[in-house]
Amino acid sequence: MPIRLIVHGGAWSIPDEMDTAHLQGVQKALEEVYPALQSGISALEAVERAVNILEEDPTFDAGRGAFLNDQGEIELDAIIMDGRDLSFGAVAAVQNLLHPVSLAREIMTKTDHSMLVGKGAQAFAQFIGMEELDPRALLTDRELAYYHQIKEDPHFKSHHPFEPFPSDTVGAVAMDGKENIAAATSTGGTPRKMAGRVGDSPIVGAGAYADNETGAVSTTGWGESIMKVLLAKTVCDRMERTSALEAAKFGIQVLREKGKGYGGLIGINAQGDYAFAYNTEKMAWGWVDEKGTIQRRIR
Repeated sequence: MPIRLIVHGGAWSIPDEMDTAHLQGVQKALEEVYPALQSGISALEAVERAVNILEEDPTFDAGRGAFLNDQGEIELDAIIMDGRDLSFGAVAAVQNLLHPVSLAREIMTKTDHSMLVGKGAQAFAQFIGMEELDPRALLTDRELAYYHQIKEDPHFKSHHPFEPFPSDTVGAVAMDGKENIAAATSTGGTPRKMAGRVGDSPIVGAGAYADNETGAVSTTGWGESIMKVLLAKTVCDRMERTSALEAAKFGIQVLREKGKGYGGLIGINAQGDYAFAYNTEKMAWGWVDEKGTIQRRIR
């Protein structure tokens, strides 16, 4: 079975001047993690590492560079899921952490729970010794300026389909040499969201899903609509009956017709075939092809 890795840096109306940064970000994740997959790390480890790299990159809405909520704070959500046994870990509304996806994995492996939120998640992060950063370490000048631009705008809606938002959610899906698959997603949510708002990213079956018997998917886009149709699980289930690409297109069709929403997704089916689809103006994503060559796209 082939070794596979695909990552995304969000689906929305990415400003043209940020295209290069998005492509460079997904390429870095692939360049650094794919060789480790070839050397034997697990799919679970691969998606965590890939998402960590994207969380560190201020280009994206995850970790450093995340959007500010209506209180001018950064709240982060993430999920990671193991296709071997459907185990997953998730966090929501955590602050001052560069790598919420790693906290999600710690929840999955070191507790009896699958999801922690807010103060409880923060306390667990402190208990296991995760480094907490000054909030300013996650804040970028770009996001601060954008926050001041929109914070008093009575007409602003965080889900306008083609607003030129500067960044979006990140995610990764991998298949390792033992035919195991995994998925992970991390986000700062939507701009000027209500404090405490949780979108699709940390919700199992919505923001990500992984099952060795069907496939694995990471999603991005307007979370409220993605949750309505459990987009990641919808696509994974469809992979049992159709090709990976057809399943991805089907999921986006369901998102638009039933969820009345916009977004994108990446995935890998149980046979190692890649999946990707979106109905936004752009999606930044990249994968390693059959020859081991990195491929990147943004539209």
